[in-house]
Formats: sequence, structure tokens, C-alpha cells
Amino acid sequence: MEDKFFLPYQVAWIRDESRIKLMEKSRQIGMSWTTAYALVRRHCAGLSRRDTWVSSRDELQAKLFIDDCRKFADILGIAISEVSNSHVDSSADARSIGFADGTRIWSLSSNPDAQAGKRGTRVLDEFALHPDPALLYAVAYPGITWGGSLQIISTHRGTDNFFYKLVDEARNGGNPKNISLHRVTLQDALEQGLLGKIKAALPPEHEVSHMDEAEYFDLVKKSCADEESFLQEYMCCPADDASAFISYDSMNRCLYKEGVDWECFEGAGNPLFLGIDVGRSRDLSVFWLLERVGDVLYTRRVLAISDTPFSEQEAELENFLRLPNLRRVAIDQSGLGRQFAERAIARYGSGRVEGVSFTQGVKEELAYPLRSRFEDALLRIPDDPEVRADIRAVKKMSTRSGGIRFCAPRSSDGHSDRFWALALANYAARESLCGTGKMDIVEAVARDFVW
Repeated sequence: MEDKFFLPYQVAWIRDESRIKLMEKSRQIGMSWTTAYALVRRHCAGLSRRDTWVSSRDELQAKLFIDDCRKFADILGIAISEVSNSHVDSSADARSIGFADGTRIWSLSSNPDAQAGKRGTRVLDEFALHPDPALLYAVAYPGITWGGSLQIISTHRGTDNFFYKLVDEARNGGNPKNISLHRVTLQDALEQGLLGKIKAALPPEHEVSHMDEAEYFDLVKKSCADEESFLQEYMCCPADDASAFISYDSMNRCLYKEGVDWECFEGAGNPLFLGIDVGRSRDLSVFWLLERVGDVLYTRRVLAISDTPFSEQEAELENFLRLPNLRRVAIDQSGLGRQFAERAIARYGSGRVEGVSFTQGVKEELAYPLRSRFEDALLRIPDDPEVRADIRAVKKMSTRSGGIRFCAPRSSDGHSDRFWALALANYAARESLCGTGKMDIVEAVARDFVW
């Protein structure tokens, strides 16, 4: 049955009975669905003596995983009922599913505490995306002492992530944990029949329905925010954290969870702060709005526009300035932004609007406080591929004289414009909080720092 309905890499995962198995994988290749089947199959056949505990990324994913388990349980319950008389407890809640032998499959949130004190098989889905993968592993592993297995499934999130360290240890470090390592890139999945499965789920008029594997591969690659994102998300090549200014781990801790309405701020009463990185034709103009709640800055809007006349950009600024709680605006006044910033200051006053010249020292003063916010998890940003790509695109490099400079390759989507808009918004909030003066104080700091 399995060879008919599952692809070879999925069958290999289903039939792997190793105590610890790990898969580094491409996105959207059906592994959560496959894992749900494998777990239900074992429970229906009476092969699991203890419960199974699945750690999902968030509440929504936990529910979806159990929904998949229910579908497979219905199918397998009919297929094997004459042999084992197995059935599924129809009264089970939305977060677990029970079987005739008294065992259950539980789908939990990403909180490591939810794994503590429980025995049986563990499945850690999208492991690298958890806020603290090392802690999650440390809490989950003891649960298989008395039987069961530990299954780890994820795409990569940088080389500083504990998931990458497990993979590297298993592949290049002698494999002391005796991990059964699986690796499936998008190319691997396509070569084993993934596109046929995708086409079967799409309407005939869908553009993908007429593509071959090479065309679909190119479509996915071109649709990614940048090369790094494609290699990491689809080709199992973790992004190098050594040169990145913001690590994936610190960025992941600041991402909104899926399903959160992060653009809700009107009427909240908390102070708002706006950063604007100005562009015209080659680069984006980005408006980044933050709300301060306690010590945390919450992103409430990210507006990125391209090839837009300055008159229309000024109209967008006016819309933001109508917000009664908008305390301060910081605008990049380098190059094209100078006139834009000067006109805004003349119209709305220097008390609310400040122009910031991107000199060498100023960029450093903008970037390092922003990195501190990421590292302390005192910031929330949308989990958007273009936002993540812009933040990750900023690299730190040393100059011959021992200084630091930032490099960000120019792409069709700008020049890390979202990063600098966020840095300006963070600066606006910081200046408002500290009550300090203008950026020209900072400009007195001379450093070997160039764009």
C-alpha cells in the first residue's frame, strides 16, 4: 500500500524504525502528512506501547497535524478492522486522538515544558524554527528512555542553530548519538515524483499543471526572496551565520506566530514610531511602524513601495502622521531622501520628524541597537520571506584597519531597505524613550564604517 501512495523518500522515513531519526528537508514535500500516517499506522497495529507526543510550531499546526491523523485513522481503521479490531476514539479532543489499546497521539505547542515528564515517542516538527531547539531536545530526549523513538524534522535556520549542529555531528562528527539521518532537497523530491502529487491536487487550469520538473524548480527558485532563502528553504543548505549581522536564532525568536493579527494597533493607546528608508526607482521606499508595549516593540505595519512619485510617498507619510499616537518619525535623508525629509520637517515640525544622514558612524549606531533588540527578543516582526531576506542580507565585514562595514547585495527588491527602515523606527523609539537629542551627536563618532 505504502509504495502506491507515498514517494520513495517518504516510504524510507515511514519504514525507518531507528531510535533517533532526523530529516533535513525542503519545504512543502509532504513530510508532516507522511509522519501523521506513520504514527497512526503504528498505533492502529498495536506497535506503540506508549503515547506519542508531537511538538508543532504553533497552535494552528498542532490542530492541522491531528486533523491529518484523523483522516489516516479513518482509512486504516476500515482497512484493518477485521484483523485487529482497532478503532479511533471519536470523542477525542482537537489536540489528541485515541486508539483501542488506550494509547494516544498528542499534538503539542512549541513550549518545551509541554514535553516534560511524558514517556513515549517524540516528534519534533520544524525543529529549527522553535525558539530554543537545544532546550526542546534536552527536555524531549529523556522521554524515550522507556521505549519509543525521537523523530526530528525540519528545514534549516542558519549554522548557529542546534538543528544544524545535530546534522553536522551525525554527518561529519562521528555520529555519537547514532542518528539515522535523512536528507531530501526539492530536487530530490522532484526526481522521485513530487510534481505529479502536486498536479493531482491542483485544478487543470493551474499554471503548475503544465510544467515539467525543471520548469517547476525554476518557478520555486525565482519566487524566493533571494538566493540564500532558496538554498536554505529548499536545498538543505543552511545560511552562514558567521557573516550575517542578525543570526537566524535571534530573528526567529522575534517572529510573530502564524495566524497572529500583527497589524492591529488603532485605538490601542500605546506610542507609535515610524522609520522610513527612502527610495525612488532602483530601491524601495519602506515605511516601518512600531508600537511600544512595555519594553517590547511590536511591528504594526510594513509598507514597501517602488517606483512611486515623491508626492504619493508624502501622501503615505501624511496617512501615518494622522495616527494620534505616532510620537516620532525618523527618515533617511541621504541622497534622494534629503528633500523628502526636509519637506516633512517643515510641514510637521522637528519635534515629530527627524532626518537621519547615513554616515559611517550613524549606520553603526542604527544597526547595533537593533541587533540588541533581536538578541534580547524585545522586538516582533512579521514572518515574511521578504522581511527575513532583507534582515539576513546585511552582512558584517572587517576592514583592513580593524573596523566594521556592512554589505548588502543589491537585488531587484532593493538594498536591504526593510532592514534600515526597521533600524530607523527602532532609533525613533529609542530616542523618544531616552529623551536624547539628534543623531548629529552620534555623527561625531568617527569609525572605519562604510556602506
